[in-house]
Amino acid sequence: SFNSLNHDMTLTEFKFIWYMEYSHRMWGRVVGLAYILPAAYFWRRGWLSRPLKGCVLALCGLVCFQGLLGWYMVKSGLEEKPDSYDIPRVSQYRLAAHLGSALVLYSASLWTGLSLLLPRHKLPETHQLLRLRQYAHGTTALIFLTALSGAFVAGLDAGLVYNSFPKMGERWIPDDLLAFSPVLRNIFENPTTVQFDHRILGIASVTAVTALYLFSRKIPLPRRTRMAVTSLLAVACMQ
Repeated sequence: SFNSLNHDMTLTEFKFIWYMEYSHRMWGRVVGLAYILPAAYFWRRGWLSRPLKGCVLALCGLVCFQGLLGWYMVKSGLEEKPDSYDIPRVSQYRLAAHLGSALVLYSASLWTGLSLLLPRHKLPETHQLLRLRQYAHGTTALIFLTALSGAFVAGLDAGLVYNSFPKMGERWIPDDLLAFSPVLRNIFENPTTVQFDHRILGIASVTAVTALYLFSRKIPLPRRTRMAVTSLLAVACMQ
């Protein structure tokens, strides 16, 4: 990176990015220990039920996998590419995998913790409630996909291509949207297409969350559930 891009970087500037990376790695190891050590202690004391043991093993395995995936991602940014004259950067595919794995780990941890701390509501399985649950799952998947598309934006520095909104430059649909061949390659490697997709997914996510909130207002729900839906809308608007 220094030879091909950052010729004028000072030692102080290098130390800043080095310590950022070092802190991230150390924090990741602390998170791993915070999972594995208490899990081993609780397991040995016999405090875990059989289903919870499987859940704990899966979470600890995901923590270790997340660390390996992070190393695999960073490794892609250090590899010499003799046929490439592009700016050195990590693979956007590996970055998306690392982010996606982190989101799955966080969501699974939160779900497990809340399931243990809060009793499950006994609600009548009405048609409206089933629709709300299905719509909530679909919205979750859309938000997850939007976050992954953000990793591709970051990996390709696609945010630097267009800095106007809602139009991209002077156009609603940019000319170079499908500049790469084959066409499918544009979705993952063309910075313009990657930014365009992220914008569309972001707008779709906010729309879906808003619709979920409005639909939930028509159904009698427990206070905790209503608070969760309202918080989701607030966070979506802030994001």
